[in-house]
Amino acid sequence: MKKSAKIYVAGHEGLVGSAIVRALEESGYSNLLLRKHRELDLRDKSQTEAFFENEKPDYVFLAAAKVGGIHANNTYPADFIHDNLAIQTNAIHASWKSGVERLLFLGSSCIYPKLAPQPMREDSLLSGQLEPTNRPYALAKIAGIEMCWSYNRQYGTKFLSVMPTNLYGPRDNYHPENSHVIPALIRRFENARVTGAPKVEIWGSGKVLREFLFSDDMADACVYLMNLPQDAYGALTTGLSDQGIPPMVNIGNGQEISIAKLAQLIGETVGYEGGIEFDTSRPDGSPRKLLDSTRLFEHGWRPRIGLSEGLRLAYQAFLRGEGRSQ
Repeated sequence: MKKSAKIYVAGHEGLVGSAIVRALEESGYSNLLLRKHRELDLRDKSQTEAFFENEKPDYVFLAAAKVGGIHANNTYPADFIHDNLAIQTNAIHASWKSGVERLLFLGSSCIYPKLAPQPMREDSLLSGQLEPTNRPYALAKIAGIEMCWSYNRQYGTKFLSVMPTNLYGPRDNYHPENSHVIPALIRRFENARVTGAPKVEIWGSGKVLREFLFSDDMADACVYLMNLPQDAYGALTTGLSDQGIPPMVNIGNGQEISIAKLAQLIGETVGYEGGIEFDTSRPDGSPRKLLDSTRLFEHGWRPRIGLSEGLRLAYQAFLRGEGRSQ
């Protein structure tokens, strides 16, 4: 991408989008198109097409999405599938119509089957049953992946999907029930520390394993992929039909940790000295979710921020008020 290129970051106020904006600005990109939700509702087809037609961005990072943890996915399944299908359908179609050179569609590791072989490779997509607790969200993201592939095949576009592992960092959502595990635990442990609570309750057994990536590492990988030479990037967007691999790349770090150990580490980061109790009546979700990021690593990218350092940075951002609570 040329430094003067016009780049649209959809969802720039969220965890993912804001990290991509930081990565772009740090790399010298200043011609960024940024619109708040109240300025541009990507669920609205006419608004979306008018924006793309008027602005004609060269590159698009499609990070706008309705996201949440297990509780939010279980409580608002219709919102998750409706909003995400509308956002990505309108944005991808408008990107093709307006001649966008490259588009990066942000998905999620939840697209893979609940019992997919670990670590999960790109060819595991559609090979088994999804985790029921986030099925509507996962199906919407799978549709986005297929849409990018279909437009590449029919219209010759260069749209690439990336599947980040579980993300955390500045500008996360810290809602006590609707957020993902790390921001939820940071808020819970901090409240317990401040109030002197004798224990912190954690949903589930604590035995499941998860992989976590700091949001700035994810953003660095996204910008890295967008800057690949034409032949390398083009090969990724072609997909490998004979191997069942769409134009898709996993983004992870190859390391996993149990929720129990994660909770202990967050407690130490926050400075909480009380106990931890697990509520086994709550759902665990998938038993294990580790991405195989070999395709990305083979192109020369590696993460830089370890979990302990990332949690420290995320906690500092939380204390500064860099996040949402809804």
